[in-house]
Amino acid sequence: MAESTQFVLHERHGDVHLLRLNNPPVNTLRNELRAQFAAGIAAARTEGARGLVIAGAGRMFCAGAELREIGTNRPPPLIPDVLAALEDFPGVVVAAVHGAAHGGGMEVALACHARLAAPGTQFALPEVKRGLIPGAGGTQRLPRLIGGAAALRFILAGEPVDAARAVEMGFVDAVVDGDLEATAIAWARNAEGRRFVRARDRTDHTAGADLAAFDALAAELTRRTRGQESPLRCVASVRNALTLPFDQGITEERRISAEAGASLQSKALRHVFFGEREVQRVLGMPADVKPLPVSRVVIIGAGTMGGGIAMSCANFGVPVTVVERDAGALEKGIARCRANWQRTVESGRLAADEMARRAALLTGSTSLDVVAEADLVIEAIYENLDAKRELFAELDRRARPGVVLASNTSTLSIDKIAEATRRPELVVGMHFFSPANVMRLLEIVRGKASSPAAIATAIDVGRRIGKVNVVVGNCDGFVGNRMTGKRGPQIERLLLEGCLPQDVDRVMEAYGMAMGPLATGDLAGLDIGAAVRKARGTVAPVADAIVAAGRLGQKTGAGYYKYDEKRRRMPDPEVERMILAVAAKEGITRRQIGDEEILERVLLPMVNEGARILEEGIAQRAIDIDVIFVNGFGWPAWRGGPMFWADSLGAVRVRDRLAHYAQATGDANLVPTRLIEDLAARGGSFTLPPGTRSQ
Repeated sequence: MAESTQFVLHERHGDVHLLRLNNPPVNTLRNELRAQFAAGIAAARTEGARGLVIAGAGRMFCAGAELREIGTNRPPPLIPDVLAALEDFPGVVVAAVHGAAHGGGMEVALACHARLAAPGTQFALPEVKRGLIPGAGGTQRLPRLIGGAAALRFILAGEPVDAARAVEMGFVDAVVDGDLEATAIAWARNAEGRRFVRARDRTDHTAGADLAAFDALAAELTRRTRGQESPLRCVASVRNALTLPFDQGITEERRISAEAGASLQSKALRHVFFGEREVQRVLGMPADVKPLPVSRVVIIGAGTMGGGIAMSCANFGVPVTVVERDAGALEKGIARCRANWQRTVESGRLAADEMARRAALLTGSTSLDVVAEADLVIEAIYENLDAKRELFAELDRRARPGVVLASNTSTLSIDKIAEATRRPELVVGMHFFSPANVMRLLEIVRGKASSPAAIATAIDVGRRIGKVNVVVGNCDGFVGNRMTGKRGPQIERLLLEGCLPQDVDRVMEAYGMAMGPLATGDLAGLDIGAAVRKARGTVAPVADAIVAAGRLGQKTGAGYYKYDEKRRRMPDPEVERMILAVAAKEGITRRQIGDEEILERVLLPMVNEGARILEEGIAQRAIDIDVIFVNGFGWPAWRGGPMFWADSLGAVRVRDRLAHYAQATGDANLVPTRLIEDLAARGGSFTLPPGTRSQ
């Protein structure tokens, strides 16, 4: 007979008790559940249970800690306290794991004396991705079960393994094909003949461990995580499992875990984690709006962007046709898609039959007649307003009534494009980022006439093809490109006033960017920026001089840097001579510029423009901006995004530094916006709740 509570269901099967975690949908270890979990363990002990089985209700075992509780004053018992009671239970404790055991959920299983899993169950310790460590015994129990090196690889990867692999690794005892809970109860009842050893008592993988080999592995695994604190904290805690007694290692783990949870980097990563969910809630959308059905997508343009969008559709099972006027260009575009898939197969990340399935979903045509078959049309031709307007007028004539027409434009006005059609309410922007089959971000641009149904359709398709959707308003450059455009003038001035390209890129890469802005320009091609400046009637003396010299970036072997045959960049004395010549012509006396000034002058113009974007309603929330930069512009997630970074400085400092640089450079764009002035005056922030800002 079962006696149920709200968060833990307690069943008695003779001398074996079963505690089933019951906090749908994913059984997170919230405050109330922990209290009832501890009470259930105590009750089983008091009643003299011979064994104990821990299981999960619903679709999975347990997704771990409740992230929103981190940093709050959580009441006891904490997760490590519950797991200590579980581990010290006098009878045999068996975990019956199905679906998934992530983070604290896997740590619950590790604290049990045996672990059984249903086929396909996923195990993961993803805490490093949130700026944390597995702080409920994961860094101490897992090394004792599978060894320090294997545990470190698993913890730093933060990726799941399935039940069969977990058995091979040694932290799951068996995969159960039949009744999982019944088998676990039998294991707990019939312990004789099985060797149940608590993880804390295992020494076979830790005694006499080769610490030099461990340290070398740690150095290798953290080589590319420069600036990130959580991987180093994970290393330190796992190493403790090889050198300290269990209880001392647990004490140190809790200390390190508390430091990680309080760190700005963890707050930033959690900010992004929850933000990616928050941006799906579009403010002002009617609650009852439904997306239009889309079963086939037609993409106009088989170039890099069109092909990448087509791959995104096919990757997620959406049939797609690519249209290109020239048969040769069409063949080349489809061949590029197939080559990309083939490389993924050769790397072992994609099965050959899955590639065949995806390739079968991708077809091509040289006729716009196929537009009549589309449920959604996405234009991905070159960035020219007249060309796009002409094309949209043609698409409007050919597409069925009620079909959404979307543009992949990165800067042009959706409203002006929509004016060329008789269905402006069904025209939206779907701005993918290159390479579109890799980058997660999709800026969905809402024009003044775009209907809720059209926006909902773009959102639905974006979700179906694995994108992080952010709905934005219509303006030049939308959100991401508009903000990055404002750093360009300050980078130019930095070069004229005393910096070299490698100085700017070094600072930004030390901040966490995979590539600095000038190296990124070389990668994209400096002629692209030059064309934009020409169209807008603006100048950039240094960049224009470099382009005039025929240095267009990597594709010509020289841009801000020179490149060898493997496209490795090197500082170029010729660029320094060009910069000095332009500075002299402009009458600028160069000086030494410190790293802090470089960082501020690159980032603060973007923050100021982000504030304008919020004032204008182009972005709905500051988190929308941060999610855009993390997912579309390579902003390190552990920095939280530009608006989170501004909050980490504090609104007063942001205001004062902007005002200082506005006066020093004469750049009116740096005059603090009304929103920043207001935040500074009242002690507010863009993104952070009170009391969490780092001054």
